[in-house]
Amino acid sequence: MITVRKSQERGHFDHGWLNTYHTFSFADYHDPSFMGFRSLRVINEDRVQPDVGFGQHGHRDMEIVSIVLSGELAHRDSMGNGSVIRRGDVQRMSAGSGVLHSEMNPSKDELVHFFQIWILPERRGLKPEYEQKTFSDDEKKNVLKLVASHDGREGSVTIHQDASLYASLLDGSVSHAFAANRAGWIQVARGEVEINGVSLAAGDGAAISDESEVKISGRGAEFLLFDLGE
Repeated sequence: MITVRKSQERGHFDHGWLNTYHTFSFADYHDPSFMGFRSLRVINEDRVQPDVGFGQHGHRDMEIVSIVLSGELAHRDSMGNGSVIRRGDVQRMSAGSGVLHSEMNPSKDELVHFFQIWILPERRGLKPEYEQKTFSDDEKKNVLKLVASHDGREGSVTIHQDASLYASLLDGSVSHAFAANRAGWIQVARGEVEINGVSLAAGDGAAISDESEVKISGRGAEFLLFDLGE
């Protein structure tokens, strides 16, 4: 079963400095029908104006993954990490027992467009961690490129949950098989895709339940696919 979450149905707030869309309930946006999907708790699609961002604030007991689609995002945290992530970079921060961080757009003239993803950890009170890796566009062309996983396989970043995250740039078709009792979520960043005959456009997402395999086709499309355990 493919259950579509249309782009325009998401929570939307334009704060001037931040234009944000919430797939699931987040902050001042609350929809009891969309509190998350399995361990996937947040997918925010954010566009941040130049020279502003999210000042220092705290998190705990959450796996936070940031994927930049365009522009740059400057990260600082209480673990002593400081970096700038760009298109192709995947940043994973395990908030664990508690961490302070900031995410700013360091550019003076360019917007930053990125996905902020929260995944519930497998247990509370983990030691805070930070990790960042780069996956080029070429690596994602017409394949499902693993960029985050529970075991860090295939060079992906490691998340403390039974979940795998794939990224793809698609001009053609790809397939993905789900093991028993697993489910998925697809989030489209750009273009249009068709998944098992269901059409999705940019900004759309969909829950994938009770499907042993999905076939995804598209032209000029960019999307994320989550494979989630129970």
